[in-house]
Amino acid sequence: MNLLPEAPAFARAPWLAPGWSLARRAPRDAADSEPAPPGPLRADAAARVLDSPFARDVIDGLGLMRKSIPATWLYDQRGSELFEAITGLDEYYPSRTEVWILQSCAAQIAAAAGRGATVVELGSGSSRKTPLLLEALDAPAAYVPIDISAEALAGAVASLRLRFPALRIEPLVADFTRLTHLPALPLPAPGRPRGRRVLFFPGSTIGNFTPEAAVGLLARLAQAAGDDALLIVGADATQDPRLLIPAYDDRRGVTAAFNKNLLARINRELDGDFDLDRFDHQARWDAQQQRVEMHLVSRGAQQVTVLGRRFGFADGETLHTENSYKHGLLKFRALVARAGWAHRQFWMDSRGRYAVHVLERSAA
Repeated sequence: MNLLPEAPAFARAPWLAPGWSLARRAPRDAADSEPAPPGPLRADAAARVLDSPFARDVIDGLGLMRKSIPATWLYDQRGSELFEAITGLDEYYPSRTEVWILQSCAAQIAAAAGRGATVVELGSGSSRKTPLLLEALDAPAAYVPIDISAEALAGAVASLRLRFPALRIEPLVADFTRLTHLPALPLPAPGRPRGRRVLFFPGSTIGNFTPEAAVGLLARLAQAAGDDALLIVGADATQDPRLLIPAYDDRRGVTAAFNKNLLARINRELDGDFDLDRFDHQARWDAQQQRVEMHLVSRGAQQVTVLGRRFGFADGETLHTENSYKHGLLKFRALVARAGWAHRQFWMDSRGRYAVHVLERSAA
C-alpha cells in the first residue's frame, strides 16, 4: 500500500469567478395539477423515441414507480462544462486528491505501461488529467479518448494536439458504457514501438455504477482489452457524510445547476416542458448501500410533458439522477477480481479517502 502525503489545497479554478451563476427559466404560470396517466405519443415523437437512446431512457425512466434517468445523460456540452466547474470547488475533494496522486505516481505508472503504450480513456470529458499520464509515458503510440459529448471531446482534442503535436490522437464519440468492444486502435507512427493497451478511467466514474454493473463493465473491458492490457482507475473510498454531502451539494449551487441541466436538456432535445424552478437538487447518503445519491425533488404536485407524453410528479417526489458508490479497498479488490482483473499497484492519500489503482488481467 502506498500512502501519499496530504494534497495541498488547489487554487479555485479560473472559470469559477466570484458571482458565478446559472441563468434559470422563470416559473411558468400554469397551476399545479394532479398527476395524470401518460398520454399517447405523437407519431413523430414515437419515431424519435425509437431513434434516440436518450429519449428511450428518459421516457422509460419517467414511467417508473421510482423515477430515474441514467447519469450518462447529465453530460451534454453544458453538463460537461458544469462538471469541470465542480472539480474546481473547495468542497469537491476527489478531483484534487486524484490529481495529487497522479502527479506523485505517474512515473511508476509509466514504468508499468512500458514503451509505446496506447492510452484509451473512458469518458474522457475535458481530458484535464490526461497530460499527467501522457507526459510520463515513454514514446506513447496513440491516445484514444472516448466521450459521449462531441463538443467536449472536440475541445479537449484541440488542446491536446497543441500540447502533444507528435502524438497520434484518435477521438471517438460514443457512450463507453454501451460499447461491446474497444475501437480498432491505430498503428504507431513509423519508427515508434507498439506497446500494450492502457485503459485510463479516472474521476471515480466507476462509482456511478451499481456493484453488479461495475463488475459487468470491467469484465467487458477485460475481454476487449486483451491479456496484456493495464487498467488505471480512480476510486473514492470516503464513507463520511460530513465530507460527502458538501461535495455533492456545494454552497455555490454548481452541483445543483449540473443536476438541473438534465431537465434543461430534456426540454431542448425532447420537447419537454420541465420548469427548473419547481425542482430542488438534493444529495443523500445511503449508509446501507454505501453511496451518495443525487435527486431532483418536485416542489408540489405537477405534470410535465416529454415528446407528447405526460408524466405526473407528486409533491416531494424525486427523479433519481445519479449514484456514486464509495468502495473501500477490500470491497474494491473483490469487485475487480470478479471482473477478471488483479491489482498490480495502488496509491492512496494519507487519510484513506481516495485511491488510484493499476490493474492487469488476472491469470485466473
